[in-house]
Amino acid sequence: MTRRRLGLFGGTFDPPHRGHVAALHAAAATHRFDAIEVTVAGDPYQKRLSGSVLPAAARLEMARAAFADLALVTVSDREIRREGPSYTIDTVRELLEEFDEVDLIIGADLTSQIDSWHEASTLRTLVKVGVVPRPGAPTVLPEGWDSYVIDMDPVDLSSSYIRDIPEHSDALERYLPDKVVPLYEGFRG
Repeated sequence: MTRRRLGLFGGTFDPPHRGHVAALHAAAATHRFDAIEVTVAGDPYQKRLSGSVLPAAARLEMARAAFADLALVTVSDREIRREGPSYTIDTVRELLEEFDEVDLIIGADLTSQIDSWHEASTLRTLVKVGVVPRPGAPTVLPEGWDSYVIDMDPVDLSSSYIRDIPEHSDALERYLPDKVVPLYEGFRG
């Protein structure tokens, strides 16, 4: 019997950028997954507390524009449809009803935070963690988690950097997928 394995790439995607696209290409190239789900956080509680976040519908539309044509990838609104804060553990539990295995795909910058996630001790027993390298820092696997590195050249880019770029700057075209640029300009305008 073939075991179906899903890669879960969740995030705020405010906005989705070329670094996210590179991470998804690298994850697909591992041949570990039968499918990859990009899940847009409905209420990204950890980021909401630190500042403003574009509405979930806008972030979902941009994610669909950025990732819809990538191999193995589907973009989901499951966390947007769910009321309350977006917890990875809830999404994983739902996905394990459909898939035999779920791996989280996260940036190396998140490995130090993963133990603070909601119900992290339970989440650790349910998933493997694929870590995408980030520039300027060593790729450290989260201690106590079944984890591995997703091989790729790190991309020096973050959504927070893009949010600091002046409106209608030509720089957006260097950092955002082509279909995302006009959406992002309209949403932040």
